[in-house]
Amino acid sequence: MISRRALMASLAAAPFAAWRASAAVPPGSTGGRRHFPNPTLLTQDNERVAFYDDLMKGKIVLVNFFYVECTGICPAATANLIKVQEMLGERVGRDVFMYSITLKPLEDRPAQLKMYQEMHGIKPGWTLLTGSAEDCELLRRRLGFTDIDPEVDRDTANHIGVVLIGNERLDSWMACPVQTDASQIVRSVSWMDR
Repeated sequence: MISRRALMASLAAAPFAAWRASAAVPPGSTGGRRHFPNPTLLTQDNERVAFYDDLMKGKIVLVNFFYVECTGICPAATANLIKVQEMLGERVGRDVFMYSITLKPLEDRPAQLKMYQEMHGIKPGWTLLTGSAEDCELLRRRLGFTDIDPEVDRDTANHIGVVLIGNERLDSWMACPVQTDASQIVRSVSWMDR
């Protein structure tokens, strides 16, 4: 059994793990609906959004998990993703979308997410999301943000520090440590735009 630390070390040693579909999803197919659930979530602005239909469908995205009161990896991860957002510039919110989903939806309601956004200087195009505990957990599991050790997986403080990068239209995805050099994350986003 591989520990979370060993997993993170292997991800750091090989910064990018990628899978790329050989062709775009054919017109008329169900596309990402096969892969992504479509629960309704709330943004930091208290707007209702459908996860797949509104946030993922046909887009290039970066997705990570966090929570407002995290004192572990979240502050450094957020700071690094802010660098990514700055480097991507006007592309964020136009052709690249950033999403951070809370691991503590009962505590992190839209008002708390809004304060977090303002406190960290997160700009438009990067959406903070909450919802029901069941929906946030469903997304965490379906997107692969889990640990193989059930005890470690239950401990929110030990959550996996990974960012998922993908082009939903091409069904092309990769993941890398969220603290990877921001320029490498930006290069990965550009690679997804091919």
